[in-house]
Amino acid sequence: MAIHNDGVTITDRPIEQVREQAIDQLIMSYGHGVISAEAFERRLDEATNTDSHQRLVELVADLSLEPDNAYQQQRQQSFMPRYQSAGTARHERITSILSSSHRNGQWLVPEELSVLAVLGSVTLDFSDATFTTQQVTINIANWVSDVTLYVPEHVNVVLQMTDILASTDNTAPSMGGRQGPTLVVTGHAALASLSVEVKCTMKEKFVAFANQVRQSLKS
Repeated sequence: MAIHNDGVTITDRPIEQVREQAIDQLIMSYGHGVISAEAFERRLDEATNTDSHQRLVELVADLSLEPDNAYQQQRQQSFMPRYQSAGTARHERITSILSSSHRNGQWLVPEELSVLAVLGSVTLDFSDATFTTQQVTINIANWVSDVTLYVPEHVNVVLQMTDILASTDNTAPSMGGRQGPTLVVTGHAALASLSVEVKCTMKEKFVAFANQVRQSLKS
């Protein structure tokens, strides 16, 4: 089935909208067993990399299944940022002196986070985190330490660090747009390193979500 154009010429539509619709059709078809895992990953790989409207249309031209309401709800839970009321904890401190500190899993991100790392390491993993506000300020004092931030692709990152014989590396694509949270990272680092990385790429998330949809249809 051709991708809906809603009366607009396909090449005049935003490419990301067309890509999203094509990927949804691929996931639905794989979930229902219409295409094999090999075919799904091959088409998904091309869909996530092509900038051709026509090629996206061709990739799903032979597929008839379209996302239903249950799929849309499941997709929103998996890909949209999670927000929750902050309660009273709007500011938290993490101190790591001659030690290591980790935050991961489904933790609640405060509006402001202060990090002190001295001869230690700090890892903040936002992959499954729940945000209390759309903008989070992270103040870092990093002395002879390693600080690592893992972020999903829907989170934007703004770095405002001062480095003294230190390194700051941001490889996150920051594709969150207006709905995604923004991490504003400020502070200073001396003889230290700060890295911002994506723990799981969007393609890997699509594959995991597709397997989740397939499993839910079997149960």
